[in-house]
Amino acid sequence: MSILTIDFEASCLPRHGRSFPIEVGVAGDGVARSWLIRPHESWAGWDWTVEAEALHGLSQDRIAQDGQPVEIVLAELAACAVGRRVVADSLLDQGWLDTLASAAGVAAPFRIDHVATLFDEQAADEARIAAAVAYADAQGAVRHRAAGDALWLAAVIGHVAGMRPVPALLAAQ
Repeated sequence: MSILTIDFEASCLPRHGRSFPIEVGVAGDGVARSWLIRPHESWAGWDWTVEAEALHGLSQDRIAQDGQPVEIVLAELAACAVGRRVVADSLLDQGWLDTLASAAGVAAPFRIDHVATLFDEQAADEARIAAAVAYADAQGAVRHRAAGDALWLAAVIGHVAGMRPVPALLAAQ
């Protein structure tokens, strides 16, 4: 089973209030894709922080204008995940997937595994993980944007597994 990495950007971190997903990106087999998510009406009044906006560089106006409806994002995301193991480097990503699915009126179409589980399966020690992180950092992925972060994680996982993929951002917004 191939691996699909996933990353969400959000309106804020949960410690700063009720957060909602604003962008999701996936990467696998050297290809990445991302979607801006138009805020759902059920998220009205949820929190937005200037710190989060400064980190990912996405404004409320931009996601309202350029974002896709939650139903479309979730359907396309689910299609990308078919037959793949979905992995993230943050436990928060499952919560944002659940928030997205809830707004679309359905259950989350898949579960997200944490990358630590893969590291355990690969018996990767700290030195191997550090080498993989250094490799991924050298690939030049745009960090704190969903597709870039998903590509970065795919590079880490590939390096740990001995595959050393060359990330190629093909369809990121």
